[in-house]
Amino acid sequence: MLLWGSNARETHPIFFHHLLRGVRNGARLVAVDPRRTSSAEWADLWLGIDVGSDIALANAIAREIIHEGLADKQFIERATTGFDDYAACVEPYTLELAERETGVPASAAHAYGRADRAMICWTLGITEHHNAVDNVLALINLALLTGKVGRYGCGLNPLRGQNNVQGGGDMGAIPNRLPGFQDLEDPAKRAPFEHAWKAAVPPKRGYHLSQMFESMEHGEMRAVYIVGENPARSEADQTRAVRLLSGLEHLVVQDIFLTQTAELAHVVLPAAAGWAESEGTVTSSERRVQRVRRALEPPAGALDDVEIMVEIARRLGCDWGHPTAEQVWDECRSLSPMHGGMSYARLDELGGIQWPCPDETHPGTQFLHARLWNDPVEGPPAPFSVVDHDPPVDRLSEEFPIRLTTGRRLDSFNTGVQTGGYSSPLRQPEALLLSPADGARLGIIDGERVMASSRRGSVEVPVRFDATLRPGLAFLTLHFPDQVATNVLTIDATDPKSGTAEFKASAIRVDKITAPVS
Repeated sequence: MLLWGSNARETHPIFFHHLLRGVRNGARLVAVDPRRTSSAEWADLWLGIDVGSDIALANAIAREIIHEGLADKQFIERATTGFDDYAACVEPYTLELAERETGVPASAAHAYGRADRAMICWTLGITEHHNAVDNVLALINLALLTGKVGRYGCGLNPLRGQNNVQGGGDMGAIPNRLPGFQDLEDPAKRAPFEHAWKAAVPPKRGYHLSQMFESMEHGEMRAVYIVGENPARSEADQTRAVRLLSGLEHLVVQDIFLTQTAELAHVVLPAAAGWAESEGTVTSSERRVQRVRRALEPPAGALDDVEIMVEIARRLGCDWGHPTAEQVWDECRSLSPMHGGMSYARLDELGGIQWPCPDETHPGTQFLHARLWNDPVEGPPAPFSVVDHDPPVDRLSEEFPIRLTTGRRLDSFNTGVQTGGYSSPLRQPEALLLSPADGARLGIIDGERVMASSRRGSVEVPVRFDATLRPGLAFLTLHFPDQVATNVLTIDATDPKSGTAEFKASAIRVDKITAPVS
């Protein structure tokens, strides 16, 4: 397994538990991560990659696989397109270039190329970059190159950063997709929705999150309705995000907590907690749709999200009645072919079903891309993608010589809304993690408060030395913005394909705080 850009022990502890079982049973683990994390300590091989050089390493591994004759030529010829252009793209990525750009040799090439079965797993360490989509495409290329997709023990697995991220995408929470990943701009895909809803569906894709903030900045978007998000703390360049949210003519926040974003709102709609006070479904990273059942009644004044939206629709002149969660789901699966066979009864009976599941006789699909192994191949072939190394936007310099990367810790979650109010024996106060070598070079002692500065702002923060970090690399989390406003430092350079901000690669300097002269 290639565990790329992920400390699974802290970000996905259940996955890490199963990972260790595999390692103990003889599976090999290669960890590709800037930090020698607790996951990396269990690995057979740790590649301490420089932040933002993932494509350079992936392309160098691909070149080595091709040159050593480890590519699955038969699979490539029958199930893919674009190989020649891809091979030409990776040809310049020699092992020497990879070592220069990434800080490590491409030692994983032979381990991955020779393995009969292997997976590539990644997390936000790959996707929170200005070239996020290209990073993922580089890893997909490796799986196609070796035929490690669509069969047992193989594949590509994005380990999601928050629960039900997959379900959100499935339900159309993407600017250019309808439920079931159907193309919003295709009239034939819109037609069933327009017939069911008796209304026209706007044919033009919407904005992704970064574009929404750009629209606010230009004065085009003046009213915003936010459900279950905290962008006042989660957005890169926090100062800008708070300024733009505060300047809206009307801001509505629907949430289970009075978040920092909700405190800026003109209207707050208290919602029931989806994990305990609502009925519905949730989708895991393996595409498994499972039931969620109400265990508790919500407190007085809080309503289920569906109830809130139905009431708003009624006040806007659309009477949707009082649909149950099951009725909403049945309408969804009547319009989304990949969910068609997932009735509540079948989800209960089977303990969840993996999409696509087109009808109620279908068992669900264990391997999403198994069709690539059919003879002939079902559907379109899988394309290779030509992607090149593009270093982080926020370049290191004499003024800002330290690379700051951000992430999460085991006991806490995202901006701390759901976990920050609870104590944990694992938790320490937020601190800027530095290597002991950097501390010695800067004349800083462990626990000392310093000023960390980027090209966007400065925060005062205590330092904690961490031997998992190499010199020149620093680490902060987003969990405790009231202790350290990490996103004052991060850059909002975004990937044009996905709109994802480059949280993982900011340039900072660390200065001692001089005591005032009395």
